[in-house]
Amino acid sequence: MSSTKEVLIQDIETLLNSYGSDVPTTEINPALLSFMDEMTLKNIIDSLLRQKDRVNEESLEWLEQFKKYD
Repeated sequence: MSSTKEVLIQDIETLLNSYGSDVPTTEINPALLSFMDEMTLKNIIDSLLRQKDRVNEESLEWLEQFKKYD
């Protein structure tokens, strides 16, 4: 497996583990994703980043209801 693919797989694992300590740690067996090409791995990363942004936006909307205005 090329080092670029290894880095991409590591990036996917890092993204999956960036949701906080209350979520169990994810470890990916590189063999499971090794059959994917670099573009597919990059698309997975893109999708994870968009999901994370959406979660952050939803969290901010939820928190907004508790804001006190003077």
